[in-house]
Amino acid sequence: MKSDRIELRGLRVLGICGVLAFERVSPQPLEIDLDLGVDLDAAAASDDLLDTVDYGAVCATVEQVVTSSEVALLEHLAARVVESVLALDERIHWVTVSIAKLRPPVPQQLATSGVRITRARVGRE
Repeated sequence: MKSDRIELRGLRVLGICGVLAFERVSPQPLEIDLDLGVDLDAAAASDDLLDTVDYGAVCATVEQVVTSSEVALLEHLAARVVESVLALDERIHWVTVSIAKLRPPVPQQLATSGVRITRARVGRE
């Protein structure tokens, strides 16, 4: 089984995500990591951007989804991100997205809270 992937780490975006009243008022910092299942053979051979997925376009898409959404749950936001990334380029076979709140709303000393989901195109693993 081929396990090629593009890894994008530490994308920081401000977004409205939360159930508490103060979380709904102003955007908070979120950190997003993505793994994209992509066959990298063509790009490895050609050294040409056209033979791979443009991760700048992926980052722009993720940023647009987060900044235009006002959601209660990270789970819902992660699903929106995955759907948008899969729709961006048919060469993306699967996506894993992790989204972390950098300022979780709990009284304990918690560095981050987050979710991670993986989704694949129908008929692909």
